[in-house]
Formats: sequence, structure tokens, C-alpha cells
Amino acid sequence: METLRLTAERKEERADALLARLVPGLTRSGAQKLLERGAVTLNGKPMRKNGRPAPGEVLEVVFPDPEPIDVVPQDIPLDVIYEDGDVIVVNKPVGLVVHPAPGHPDGTLVNALLYHCGNSLSGINGELRPGIVHRIDRDTSGLIIAAKNDRAHLALAAQLQDHSLARTYEAVAVGGLKEDGGTVSAPIGRHPVDRKKMAIDRKNGREAITHWTVLARYPGYTHVECRLETGRTHQIRVHLSSIGHPLLGDTVYGAKKPVPGLAGQCLHARRLRFLHPATGEPVELECPLPDWFRDILRKIDR
Repeated sequence: METLRLTAERKEERADALLARLVPGLTRSGAQKLLERGAVTLNGKPMRKNGRPAPGEVLEVVFPDPEPIDVVPQDIPLDVIYEDGDVIVVNKPVGLVVHPAPGHPDGTLVNALLYHCGNSLSGINGELRPGIVHRIDRDTSGLIIAAKNDRAHLALAAQLQDHSLARTYEAVAVGGLKEDGGTVSAPIGRHPVDRKKMAIDRKNGREAITHWTVLARYPGYTHVECRLETGRTHQIRVHLSSIGHPLLGDTVYGAKKPVPGLAGQCLHARRLRFLHPATGEPVELECPLPDWFRDILRKIDR
């Protein structure tokens, strides 16, 4: 069993929402199960499922030993960039879905990690599975980290919360950005009409900050580096679109017409930096731009 202490930050936030927000990999339903089991306490007393801790109050969460899940391990090739007894970092290709979901019951990164890692898995969500600490979209390539045990998962979750786990992306944006760098600070929430999309939501959205730097300029396009200070769903895509420069190939937040030879948005998770959950030593990893990204740069350099 592993124990985690979480500090409430917002007024009137339900305990299950707080847990799901602060613990990567923990779903709202998983949080509710922990509350129902009495595994979440406030001042030594079990927290109610619909309880609303006051800002500054500290919840203590005891994660029970995980149970196996009904997901089949599959021998899917993985480009492993780094691996030890606590974590594994993979260079995910475009098209590979991270988690099984409706429409993608198998053939995912989780299926591949279950096969590759064997019994070395974390179980933060109450189920024996690789601890996916953060996600990247199906059509985004690049580095993604998973924890092999609960101790590592909780340590990396804390780094996500205090921003010491740093992720840097490269992208091609449509149009020419006027400045050589800047920051987009705009809260992101679920789109009010299309629930599959995200949107800038200054009333109910969660804080989202993206720092961008121009790497190269091309006729009608800009090659940029984006550093995430927060990690909201579709954050880079939403933020760059909000300033009038959607990602090339992003048919959700940009032009609806697909780009020939490009599967989805032109976005690659290039670098990853974190403190090793066991040693505390910094780990910095990088993977090169994939061939498809380099092909796009050659095509727009006309």
C-alpha cells in the first residue's frame, strides 16, 4: 500500500474531483471507490464522497493493493528511450492510442506496456496497469513516461503538480507569429457545445500556461517550440489556435481540410525532464524529430 497527502486548493470542490484532478491516472469513479472504502481521511476521519474540504486542509489517501484488469498484454513494438525498475519512457509514434477506450479496445500503449513490463506495474487507479503519468494525443508523437510502481507514480504525480516535470514540444503553426517568443496564459475547459473538444474558458476552466519560442520561419508557417507549465487536454492546440495560429493539420482547432501526407496535427513531444522518483537525481531525455515531421519542414521550405 502507498499513502499520499493532498492539500485542497479550491473552495467548494468535492473530494472526488480533487483526487481525480491531482492524481494522474486516477479517474473520478476510482476516486469515489477510494472514498467509499474509507481510504481517504481528513483529520483522521473518513472523508465523505460528496465532502468538500476547505482550502488548506490536508487529505490523506491510502491506496490499496491493486487488482488485475481485463486488458490483454500485446507484443507491440516499443521505442524505449529510458527504463529502469521505477519508470519507463517511450517515444510514442503517431496513431498509437495511449489507453483502451470505446473504439480502441486494444492495440494501445497500455496493452504494449502490459506485455513489456510484466508484473512491474503501478496500480494508482485500483487496477494493476502501467502508471501512465501524463497523456499525449493519438496523433501526437514523442516522449511519454509511465511508472512501474505506486511509489514512483505518486512521486511523478507530485512533480506534475509543482511543475518540476517539464515537457517540451515542437510544432508547426499556421501563419507567421509576429514575436520571437511569448506566453499564452488562458484557462482551458470542456467546450460548451462539442464535448469532445476543449476551449478557452475564463469562468470555469483550469489554469493553463504555454510558453512558445520561434525556431524557424517559413512562408505561411512557423516552426515553434512549446514548453508546458501546466498539462491540460489539447493545451498546445487550444492555446495556439486561440492566438490565431492553429497547428498545421489540426482539423479540430484549425482548418477542417486534412493536410496530404500528415495524420493529424504537426506536434512532437521532443524533450522530457524529471527528478528520478527513487534517487531524486534529474533525468533529461530527448528524442529526434520523426521523419514525417522533417518531411513537413522540407515541404513548407519553398
